[in-house]
Amino acid sequence: MAEQHDEHTHEHHEPAVPAKVIGEEPDLTKGTARPITVVGNPVLHRECKVVTEFDADLAALIDDMFVSMYAAEGVGLAANQIGVDAKVFVYDCPDDQNVRHIGHIINPVLEELPAGRRRTLDDGNEGCLSVPTAYAELPRPDFAVVTGQDKDGNSIRVEGTGFFARCLQHETDHLNGYLYIDRLSKRARKDALRQMAEGTPRYATVPNEA
Repeated sequence: MAEQHDEHTHEHHEPAVPAKVIGEEPDLTKGTARPITVVGNPVLHRECKVVTEFDADLAALIDDMFVSMYAAEGVGLAANQIGVDAKVFVYDCPDDQNVRHIGHIINPVLEELPAGRRRTLDDGNEGCLSVPTAYAELPRPDFAVVTGQDKDGNSIRVEGTGFFARCLQHETDHLNGYLYIDRLSKRARKDALRQMAEGTPRYATVPNEA
C-alpha cells in the first residue's frame, strides 16, 4: 500500500516520530529491491497460492519484500506485487495513534469483526504501489484483525486500527487477487487509472506486455 496522502492538499504526510513501535525492523542488508508489478499484470488479478514450505527461500523472499517496499516508499507490500505467486505480505505502517507496526504475515485471513464491536467506516484516501501516483477515497472498516503464520510457521494474529487497519485489508485483498480500485465505482476507478496514466512512479515497475 502507498503511504498516507492528504486528499485536500494532495501532499504526502511526513512520517512523525512514532510513539511506540510494535515489531522489529528488518535487516535491510539481506534483501534486494525488485520492481513493482502494476495493474494489468495477471499475477495481480488472481488469488495467490497458499504457502506450505517455511524455509530459507521464504525468509529470503520476505527480506526482498521489505527492501522493495522501502525502495518504493510504501507501507505495505504483497508478494504478487513483485511478481511472486504466494500468500505473503509485509508492512511497516502507522496507525492513527502514531504507533508504528512492522512485520509480515503468511497465508493471511481477514477475520470477521468481533461480536459486539460496532462497524465504523473510515472513508479516507487509499493508494497502491501497483497503481502508482493514484489515490481515491475508499470506505473501509477502521478496525481489522488478520490471522496467519510467521516465516517459521507459527500462528499469529495481527490487530489494527485506523490507517493500519486499512493496510491489513488492502494487502489481504492483494493476495486474493483484488486491487483497491476493484472496490471503487466505475467513475472513481476510471479517475484512478487516469491519475496513474498521467503520473510518473518514483520507483521501478514491471512493464505490462502489450
